[in-house]
Amino acid sequence: MRITSAIILVMVFILSACQGKKDQVPASVVNIPNTASGEADLDALPKFEFMETIHDFGKVIQGEVVTFSFRFKNTGGSDLLISGVSASCGCTATKYPKNPVKPGQHEVIEVSFNSGGKQGFQNKTLTVAANTQPSTTVLSIKAEVVLPEKE
Repeated sequence: MRITSAIILVMVFILSACQGKKDQVPASVVNIPNTASGEADLDALPKFEFMETIHDFGKVIQGEVVTFSFRFKNTGGSDLLISGVSASCGCTATKYPKNPVKPGQHEVIEVSFNSGGKQGFQNKTLTVAANTQPSTTVLSIKAEVVLPEKE
């Protein structure tokens, strides 16, 4: 009897944790034109056009935090929605638009790299997930982290 009550209680907690997610995407923004017949209107999809996908910070003194903004334009035919940006390292932080980017609109994805504890050549990637085809785009940052000069 006690085990059954405990199982039911755990199930109630699990099911209630899945309710009411605040960051849901409105259905009007999602456009998935792929069909079983293979006939899709790819021009109707949102599309990234980045000014550059790789940025080299050059030499960075260990402990410095450097920032760069990857500029892009939605060159597609519908609203572009970024669902997330994941970095290959915890030393990299990002800021990106949370609202839909209209066709023709310019925006930025801001990246900060903390060189603390790093040394030598660094190459980090950022994976941008969006309602584009393909659904992910990879951006890269590079730096050569050097030790500060001792006086």
